[in-house]
Amino acid sequence: MSTRWAPLALERWTANVFESCGVAPQHAAQAARALVRSELRGYKTHGMTRVPSYVERLRAGDFNPRAAMSHRSFPGGIVLDADGAMGQVAGPHAVQLGLEALESSASVLIAVQSCGHLGALGIHALLAAEAGAFCMIGQRTPPVLAMEGFSRAAIGHNPIAFGCPLPGQAPIVFDVACSVAARGHILLAAREGKPIPAGWALDDEGMPTTDAQRALSGSLLPTGGHKGIGLAMMVECLAGALAATADALSPQRNDVASGGAVGRQGGFVWLVKPDAFAGRDLYADYMTQWTGNYLAAGGDGARLPGHRGDALERDGRERGIALPDAILRELDTLGRQLGLPFSS
Repeated sequence: MSTRWAPLALERWTANVFESCGVAPQHAAQAARALVRSELRGYKTHGMTRVPSYVERLRAGDFNPRAAMSHRSFPGGIVLDADGAMGQVAGPHAVQLGLEALESSASVLIAVQSCGHLGALGIHALLAAEAGAFCMIGQRTPPVLAMEGFSRAAIGHNPIAFGCPLPGQAPIVFDVACSVAARGHILLAAREGKPIPAGWALDDEGMPTTDAQRALSGSLLPTGGHKGIGLAMMVECLAGALAATADALSPQRNDVASGGAVGRQGGFVWLVKPDAFAGRDLYADYMTQWTGNYLAAGGDGARLPGHRGDALERDGRERGIALPDAILRELDTLGRQLGLPFSS
């Protein structure tokens, strides 16, 4: 069973929740928009289900509700000190800084320091692509990934995404973690008392498990085996080392919260201006050709990443968002605790 909720109503309520935790009104509204858009586009593990864990992190001080973000720029690069800001605030800010830099540069890499959980990275990549830029984005996470037989988690599942403008159509958006399944799916299964598929995770003894609770105390398996580990290492270099701060080696940075909303980690956002390379017309013609060939080869079942999310978002804005009963109960409980009734 599920009930449909007006997106704007969800945004207003979510913004009020974050404001009650001390988040500045404009930042609360921005974070709420990002979470609701994540929900609309099908990122169910990074949408409204994250609100309670974000509240927990704000109250604990792991996210800074009054972050004073600052940055320094140099040719081809920006270092953004997010000051512990929520990722749904720091991510769009990094994208905006990058877009401004592209006015005088063909490419810019933004190293994001001390950033809250960025959530669905595809949402930030989409913002850049909608503005005409190619974007790649990643975030370092505490170690949750291991190969079978490892004694413990060895590296983060380090999500990565890219967005690319597609002339005349919705942007291409591809968003993955370096694990077979995002940890959010396991959190959701544990919350609902359901098993997880085989091949997703290991228990705390390094053995395969389908028990969601045992998986949360163990580690995730990498997608494609060593290939997923390699991608995680790439993100660690870009989002960890390039965005390193004085406390980068602190043990606290490797703590995984029960709610999965990790605070104060590094990230990177890389933006490229397509017109600066092949030129606008040739770029557009090439994108149209290869995507057309791809879709024609796949027949009726083929689609480009991001286009299902675009269709879901348009439908959800028209008909409302369907939220599962389990999530509704959590949000209702949170609303009662904060004196902010959850209702349409």
